[in-house]
Amino acid sequence: MNTFDYTICPPDLDPTRLPRHVAVIMDGNGRWARRQGFPRIAGHRQGAHTLKDLVRCCKDWGIPALTAYAFSTENWHRPLEEVDFLLVLFERLLRQELAAMDREGVRLSFIGDLSPLPSSLQQEMTHAVQATAHNQVVHFSVAVNYGSRAEITHACRQIAQQVQQGQLRPEAVDEQMLEQYLYTAGTPDPDLLIRSSGELRLSNYLLWQLAYTEFYFTDVLWPDFDRAAFHQALWHYQERDRRFGTLKHQEPESRAG
Repeated sequence: MNTFDYTICPPDLDPTRLPRHVAVIMDGNGRWARRQGFPRIAGHRQGAHTLKDLVRCCKDWGIPALTAYAFSTENWHRPLEEVDFLLVLFERLLRQELAAMDREGVRLSFIGDLSPLPSSLQQEMTHAVQATAHNQVVHFSVAVNYGSRAEITHACRQIAQQVQQGQLRPEAVDEQMLEQYLYTAGTPDPDLLIRSSGELRLSNYLLWQLAYTEFYFTDVLWPDFDRAAFHQALWHYQERDRRFGTLKHQEPESRAG
C-alpha cells in the first residue's frame, strides 16, 4: 500500500486536473459518536475538526474553493438540544478559528437564509466575511439554514417581481440571469461533490449547481474523513471522463451504400 506525506499533494494526483471547487455533505457525525459510545454532540465536535483540516488540505494541495453543508433547513426538526449545540459550536468556531483562517488566506462566505439564526451568530458571520474578504487562497463557503429548493424559489420570486414591475421582459430570463439570484452567484459550480457515511442522496443541496458535477459517495463517516480519504476521492475524480453532455471523440456519421 502506498504511503504519502499528506502535508503536500500526493504524487499520484495530477495537480493540473484537481477540481477547482469541491462541495461536501458532512454525514455520519451521530453514527460515529454512537459507535464510540459518545453523545451525538461529540460527533459534531469531531466533525468540525475534520472540516477545519479539510479547508487546510485544500490550501496545501491547491484546491481554491470548498463548500460545506453545515446546517440544512430541515435540521431545525432535530432535538432542540442538538440544534442549540450546533449553533453555539458554529459561533465558537468562528471566533476561535477566524484569525488562523485569515492568516492562511481563506475567504469565508455563507449561503442560505441567515435571518432565523441567532443575532450573535449573524454578527460573527458578518465579521468573518468582512475580515477575510481580501483573501484569495481558498474560498470556503458554508451552507447554513440552506435548502436548494428554497434558494431556487427565492430566485424565481425575485425575477417574477421584476417582470411584474415592468423592469424585465420575460424573454430576457435565461439560466445566466437566474444564477445571478442564487446564493452562490459569482461562484463557479462544484466540480466534485463528496458525501460521507454511505448515504446516496443529495438532501436538497445545490440542486442547480450540481448539474454537471462528479459525485463521490464513501462509507467513511465524516469525523473519520481524513486527508487519506480525501485523496481517494480526488483519485477517483481524476479517473472520470468529464464530457458535459458531449462526446469526447466525435464519431463520423455512417454512410449508406
